Amino acid sequence: MDSNLHSLSRQLIELRIEHADLDATIDRLAEASTQDELLLRRLKKRRLALRDQITRVENMLDPREPA
Repeated sequence: MDSNLHSLSRQLIELRIEHADLDATIDRLAEASTQDELLLRRLKKRRLALRDQITRVENMLDPREPA
């Protein structure tokens, strides 16, 4: 069980890092004079998917309801 929690904690950290990297990339692209709208939409969609994954892992680490 401890190794599973460690693995989930590590996965959560990696997901948060990737999410932060995407935030920075999206911000830079949005400020660029020539925007690639398709790329921005794809990155934002990926960022939302990462947010969902982060929420799932957080719930696995700290379930709100008793099992």
